Amino acid sequence: MFDSIRIVLVNTSHPGNIGAAARAMKTMGLSRLVLVNPQIFPHADATSRASGADDLLARAPVCETLDEALAGCGLVIGASARSRRVGVPQLNPRQCATRILDEARSTEVAVLFGREHSGLTNEELSRCHYHMHIPTNPDYSSLNLAAAVQVLAYELRMACGEGQGDAEVDEPHEPVASAEHLEGFYAHLEGTLVEIGFLDPNNPRIMMRRLRRLFNRARPSDVEINILRGILAAAQAHRPKG
Repeated sequence: MFDSIRIVLVNTSHPGNIGAAARAMKTMGLSRLVLVNPQIFPHADATSRASGADDLLARAPVCETLDEALAGCGLVIGASARSRRVGVPQLNPRQCATRILDEARSTEVAVLFGREHSGLTNEELSRCHYHMHIPTNPDYSSLNLAAAVQVLAYELRMACGEGQGDAEVDEPHEPVASAEHLEGFYAHLEGTLVEIGFLDPNNPRIMMRRLRRLFNRARPSDVEINILRGILAAAQAHRPKG
């Protein structure tokens, strides 16, 4: 199942943190590292901090967009240290590991880690089905990027080794929609809502974030997304001209 799990580092500023994250992954048996627009990579600091996990660095694809990094993923989880105005189901690392292992049996899974100083943007977190929050000392909550990766990787290792990967809810009977399939639906949804006058094209973000939250929580399948897009197409076709 670990082969279906990718750790995605978004816009990492320090190459040493990339190497340290690779080391954290390899010690726990994870091997799929994906980089999105790292500020400096490759670099000697990354290789040095990897401490023997430089094979993960050599295989790591460097993507220009998050869409590219999430291609084929049916479950996306974003690490977040801050609460957001539009809530998304939040898991701690142990719960997160259980969910990941359960779904990695049937789909690709991505866990996103953001920038060292600012984390993931609201737009990036809106791509996630769940947010992962690592409980820390409220008086000193600063957690290094590689340390955060290590916490999750450890929990994955423990959950896999102890057979704790049972689902908290029933497994979907159909494959869940991939990240790119969902993005196509959201673009279609936004365009249709603007066209019928429901959505203000100059200020669509809050409404679309809430709609993303709704459908991300529902975890629709490819078949269900096709049905929804068929409904949108029918609504567009039957709208009176002018």
